[in-house]
Amino acid sequence: MDSGFSILEKLIQATQVRHKVLSSNIANVDTPKYRAKDVDFKSFLESENAGMKTTNPGHISTSPVSTGQPADLKAGGNLSWGDDNNVELDMEVAKMTENGLLYEAAARLLSKKMLMIKSAANRR
Repeated sequence: MDSGFSILEKLIQATQVRHKVLSSNIANVDTPKYRAKDVDFKSFLESENAGMKTTNPGHISTSPVSTGQPADLKAGGNLSWGDDNNVELDMEVAKMTENGLLYEAAARLLSKKMLMIKSAANRR
């Protein structure tokens, strides 16, 4: 099967994990000493090799090692509100909106790929 399905599936899973992390950050906005967390999409894309493949023995392999996890969690910035909590509600909401848009784009691409396969199968 097309590797695009696998990448899109993992991207959707990563956005779901990020949504949970960002929701947890918002839920803990008033919790003293809570440190904001986020999902590192750069590591995710690097681990998935961004769709680049070696199709010829002469190609240079980047040989990524996927951890099987959608992405790693990272601690947030160093900003603190006096109670050692660094959650900025506006930033978390902006990140959640961005994450929602990424999820929607991945879901639409997946849907389009499925429609293309269905269309090709019906032409036989």
